[in-house]
Amino acid sequence: MKTVLYPGSFDPLTNGHLDLIERAVRLFDQVIVAVAINSDKTPLFTTEERLELIKRSCAKHPNVQVVSFTGLLVEAMVFYQADAVLRGLRAFSDFEYELQMALMNRSLNTDCETIFMMPNEHNSYVSSRMVKEVAHLGGNFAQYVPDEVARAMREKLGGTGI
Repeated sequence: MKTVLYPGSFDPLTNGHLDLIERAVRLFDQVIVAVAINSDKTPLFTTEERLELIKRSCAKHPNVQVVSFTGLLVEAMVFYQADAVLRGLRAFSDFEYELQMALMNRSLNTDCETIFMMPNEHNSYVSSRMVKEVAHLGGNFAQYVPDEVARAMREKLGGTGI
């Protein structure tokens, strides 16, 4: 059974993230969406809220597992017995950082393979950071996130998000 680990903060889960997950379920027997816990950041959603939103957004995919992790990605990969790490590349500017991370992970664990996927063209410019900024400024953010996430953001921020 081939398993891929898709790590990220997913704060919030965007349609770009969901696009990668939905394509990964066709390529792998199991997709583990791993919410990274970073104590240096102040997220919009708690870890538990993010886990639940991802589970609800991916409910139609029985081969998607949603977990959280702290520490090194290579340790999570070993713990969950993943064959590869999935990372998204939205633009060329993402590539340099992601390449450095992939090479660092492989230097820490020679079995760590990283697979890069690009989101579809409708999501290539969407990031969690930008969605939060649009939402905080009262703009239309709902088109960039799954419906479950849009509802949760409206409740959290008290806005409409159209």
